Amino acid sequence: MTETLLEYGWLGLVLAIWVGLCVGSFLNVVIYRLPVMLERQWQAEARMVLHGASSEDEAAAEQQPPFNLMVPRSRCPSCDAQILAWQNVPVISWILLGGKCAKCGTPIPRRYPLVEALTAFLSVAVLALFGFTWLGLAALTFTWVLVALTFIDYDTQLLPDQLTLPLLWLGLLTNVYGGFTDLTAAVVGAVAGYLFLWTTYWGFKLITGREGMGYGDFKLLAAIGAWLGWQVLPAAILVAAGVGLLYAVATGVTGRREAAQPIPFGPFLAIAGWVCMVQRDTVLRLFLG
Repeated sequence: MTETLLEYGWLGLVLAIWVGLCVGSFLNVVIYRLPVMLERQWQAEARMVLHGASSEDEAAAEQQPPFNLMVPRSRCPSCDAQILAWQNVPVISWILLGGKCAKCGTPIPRRYPLVEALTAFLSVAVLALFGFTWLGLAALTFTWVLVALTFIDYDTQLLPDQLTLPLLWLGLLTNVYGGFTDLTAAVVGAVAGYLFLWTTYWGFKLITGREGMGYGDFKLLAAIGAWLGWQVLPAAILVAAGVGLLYAVATGVTGRREAAQPIPFGPFLAIAGWVCMVQRDTVLRLFLG
């Protein structure tokens, strides 16, 4: 399968890496800004419910500078210096700057180049498997959204509907003409994925009185089912649970996490979904014979 990428030579490989790096840079923006945008929206809605709409609130909202995925331009959170174009080059600029702000010298988190490099690596892996085809483009989209969801959930324990629901519908659309599976298996996978975690959630809550996961997890597993079909759901659940257990043990033993601190399940579902996508044939052989 590797020839599907290498047949384009080094130019194809470099293009795949560069696109992955650039998308990873944009995903860093999504990972940081989308939760902030949602929190501001929820706060505005809460004020409206509690106090009702007023002309003063509307005027204040109109005077606020726009904040979305495109504007304002990125700035240093410490000195508010605007980040120049050359300082925004994925990974390379972080290395050239020595991992520090060019103006105030505040360390730039390693997370930014990590997300960019990870996205580039996963993009190359996807194109090596699926090539520069419409299915390869679909697999890239699936991969990129999973990366964003992973880090958003890790940071905030949120899996925004703005990402999970479009991902679900795009999975169904991809399989209208049999992208990864047939449409029937995709629809059943979406329903089964949601209902499995929904049932688990309510069973756990009835027994313990606590919430073991959020509704975003239901929607993410439903999206995985929509993309890959119901047949991969057992493997996805087992992989997610296994990786999650390893993470819990490792962070507990090393003291990086308190025993009562909740663990987001979304990152492990995302890992499982990606693994099942690139190893779907192997998964089907193992679970269906």
